[in-house]
Amino acid sequence: MNKKKLEKKRHGHPRVYEILEEMAELHSDKNHDYAVGGDPLGNFKRRATIYSLYPGLDLSDPAVVALIDAMKQLDAALWMYSNKHEAKVEGKRSRLIDNAVYSVIAVVNEEEKDGII
Repeated sequence: MNKKKLEKKRHGHPRVYEILEEMAELHSDKNHDYAVGGDPLGNFKRRATIYSLYPGLDLSDPAVVALIDAMKQLDAALWMYSNKHEAKVEGKRSRLIDNAVYSVIAVVNEEEKDGII
């Protein structure tokens, strides 16, 4: 960011700017995990390409939502394997466990829909 802009007097509550700084740092760390070595929006573009293969996908189905969340975690893990980098926020193990959890949540949603539970 331009140093002159940083020195500019800010209006509003100082805590807002502290939170915005925290958000910028988290965005940077997460972008490192999802996209280091590639397009900063690569995780969205990769997954959009995959989802486009399912034109009839019902995004109002909770099981589908869980599987989309699982794909987000799987994509992050695959990107780390692909680029051989370590995460700053959530590592491969955490991502893979989240992927499994979301898959189980999809199963539970299906069981509820089918009246099994």
